[in-house]
Amino acid sequence: MEKRTFTPNGLATAIGSMPHTDPVEACSIALANLKDIPVWPQLPNRSFLENMYAQYSEGLPGIVITGDRVYIDRSVDLSEPLQRLYEAYLKKDIDKYAISPENAAGLHQFLKQMPRPNFAVKGQITGPISFGLLVTDQDRRSILYDETLADALAKHLRLKAAWQERELAKLSPNTIIFIDEPYLVSLGSAFVPLSNDTVIKLINEVIGGLKGLKGIHCCGNTDWSVLMNTSIDILNFDAYNYGESLALYPSELKAFLKRGGIIAFGIVPSEENSLEKETVPKLLDRLQQIMRLLSGKGISYDILLERCLITPSCGLASISPQAATRALELTSEVSREFRRSHNLI
Repeated sequence: MEKRTFTPNGLATAIGSMPHTDPVEACSIALANLKDIPVWPQLPNRSFLENMYAQYSEGLPGIVITGDRVYIDRSVDLSEPLQRLYEAYLKKDIDKYAISPENAAGLHQFLKQMPRPNFAVKGQITGPISFGLLVTDQDRRSILYDETLADALAKHLRLKAAWQERELAKLSPNTIIFIDEPYLVSLGSAFVPLSNDTVIKLINEVIGGLKGLKGIHCCGNTDWSVLMNTSIDILNFDAYNYGESLALYPSELKAFLKRGGIIAFGIVPSEENSLEKETVPKLLDRLQQIMRLLSGKGISYDILLERCLITPSCGLASISPQAATRALELTSEVSREFRRSHNLI
């Protein structure tokens, strides 16, 4: 599968998580509302194994899942498991790092249920920074601060992402894989003493094995310049709550767009109360204000129109199934009206 360059022109997609427990129902709702770029549903309410950290932990050296905790047991000898991981990494043996139906019922149902999409198909995986900060060793020390484990984690996630991409490519030649990095909101704080170079290195390692488009999603505010200096193709941000934040990085944004980058505007809220009061016209107006703000910083408005996606602001697992359906309906409707009003259809 060759990486293809395309202009999304305001098409709709989503982050991935949904509140449902029935994978058939969740896939049906996603497919009904995201016809051009459907996404497989993560279902953390179905099982703890579909928690965004447990979900991709199968095969990670030393991994232990007990109750509602995921951790690495460093009290045992990890030399052989680490050696097997590095051998698989060097051989690109992604079959050993498949994501099982027990850990991703939505993915496996999606692979069976989805018709051929019109444009592309999207998947997602937890990013190395968030995974490495939340998952600890047996002494509750984040594995991200262990150089050996951090490197192993990035290579592990790389193999998982490549396996997922290969399976999705059976549905469409155009694939998009996002890495989800909620903990990047803490980047630069005293609580997360990581250098920008380390963040970039680990993210690039994970997405380095992908052939299709690769993106990153952060649901809060962060230093977007760091992310635009990785090798991602798509930057997805919470435009509903932090719409002005990208305007702080005009030079980096110009460079990102110049190399073909795409901005995924998370303009549809993922909070239940906000969803109840929002309408398509109000969200379109909010999106237009953000684009005008960026245009005022010297960013080409025409390029923004061509290189944009429309998404919810974050995953939808924490709200009711009815609200999640509403969020995807709004995302589809905002995208359709945005494309119609700008003659992008």
